[in-house]
Amino acid sequence: MRPRRTETQQEDRDIPAMRPLSLAERRLYRLDEPCDLWKSLRDLGLRLVTVNGAFGILHYGHICFLEEAKKQGDVLIVGVNSDASYRLHKDARGPIVGQHDRGATLLALRAVDYVVTFDETTPIRLLRVVVPHVHVNGIEYGEDCVEADVVREIGARLHVVARSPRRSTSALVRRIVHRHLRQRG
Repeated sequence: MRPRRTETQQEDRDIPAMRPLSLAERRLYRLDEPCDLWKSLRDLGLRLVTVNGAFGILHYGHICFLEEAKKQGDVLIVGVNSDASYRLHKDARGPIVGQHDRGATLLALRAVDYVVTFDETTPIRLLRVVVPHVHVNGIEYGEDCVEADVVREIGARLHVVARSPRRSTSALVRRIVHRHLRQRG
């Protein structure tokens, strides 16, 4: 018996095939794809900035965070946990929004230049592949984040950004559930 597809797998399968994009046009990557773009951008003298996260439900707090990250350099590369990584790291049921849609939504933002999805639960391999000049993290992870040693090892700077506790995915989900329950009851 074949396993049932999740909603996000079904959505990703239903995306119509498009013509192949050239490297210049393409902005959404998987970390396991061979890609020399990051080196090419560095060779052009551009300052690369990375951030990472699940970006499960994009909200204003994310936008403020990404805009602050973009100010740290020329090219903002957003690492996004793949659906598989999300299941391991956040919720075994998987994300509400699939990885392709999360990546495409991020790319619609003016601050975001590239999105790279990755299967690991930490951004360590992402950092070793991209080798940014700056890695930006939220204050909840701080200077002692899991990737701090790698940031130093590759010669990058860690920039920590304060976030508003009322502007988080968790807070947004709580408000949605609370309103839904009030309407039903």
